[in-house]
Amino acid sequence: MTRHFSVDEANALLPRVRSLVESVLAARQRVLDAQPEVWPVLQKAIGNGGSQKAGELVEELKRIERGIKAMLGGREVFLCWRYDEPHVGFWHELYTGFAGRQPL
Repeated sequence: MTRHFSVDEANALLPRVRSLVESVLAARQRVLDAQPEVWPVLQKAIGNGGSQKAGELVEELKRIERGIKAMLGGREVFLCWRYDEPHVGFWHELYTGFAGRQPL
């Protein structure tokens, strides 16, 4: 089930979001740390299984992919907040990523 947030709701959740971002950043670091060991395995094992480390990597990637969605003008968008910003002040289309970031 998709959950949509207003800007006020998103700002109220920032303490929790900051905690989640810290978790995502840690997951990202684990992915980077595992890359030298896992990348050759993944290249060889596409479609043929993998390794325990590759399975762990998939879970870390799932954590990184999670996002918060909102409705803007009747369409679904991502609210966009960087870890160092004091509040949610931007958004972007689902397909544009950070490069499509626009002020609210």
